[in-house]
Amino acid sequence: MEPIRTFSSKTVLLPIDNVDTDQIIPARFLKVTSKAGLGKQLFADWRYDASGQPRPDFILNKPEAAGATVLVAGDNFGCGSSREHAPWALYDYGFRAVVSTTVADIFKNNSLKNGLLPIVVEPAVHAKLLAGPSTVTVSLEDQTITLADGTTAKFPVDSFARYCLLNGMDEMDFLLSQDAAISAFEASRG
Repeated sequence: MEPIRTFSSKTVLLPIDNVDTDQIIPARFLKVTSKAGLGKQLFADWRYDASGQPRPDFILNKPEAAGATVLVAGDNFGCGSSREHAPWALYDYGFRAVVSTTVADIFKNNSLKNGLLPIVVEPAVHAKLLAGPSTVTVSLEDQTITLADGTTAKFPVDSFARYCLLNGMDEMDFLLSQDAAISAFEASRG
């Protein structure tokens, strides 16, 4: 995965509360074991009609969504089941951060392990973000998000997850990077 440090992006607004993982990636797409291609199925039941044609009124089908890497979602984003495919689909689509007032714990942990940064902000900052699409700057190094009007908000992130995201590694990559220390410890045990 790509390291996350500081980046700027336009935002995509999805001001719907309680978006669960089945809405993010419907269960019928969970038969895959690869992350590749899941972005095409992101929000499939909202993005496409019964015949598979894009719904022109859904935000991801609008030209202004193209290239955005920050999704501003409603409250309690990622609730529901623990499917890891949900952050996979968001990441494969191109999102690198999801901003909300609350993010479901399992979804948050799955996101952090897969290169997607869940950002939790205060309701007043969230309201400014939902006022209209804009450009934001996300700094994982400083743990801040800066809005177009200059408002800067801090956000929490687990220190180990932060280290991994800053260095573009997942947990297995981290363990492999510790091979010399592990080998030295094992050798010292006789």
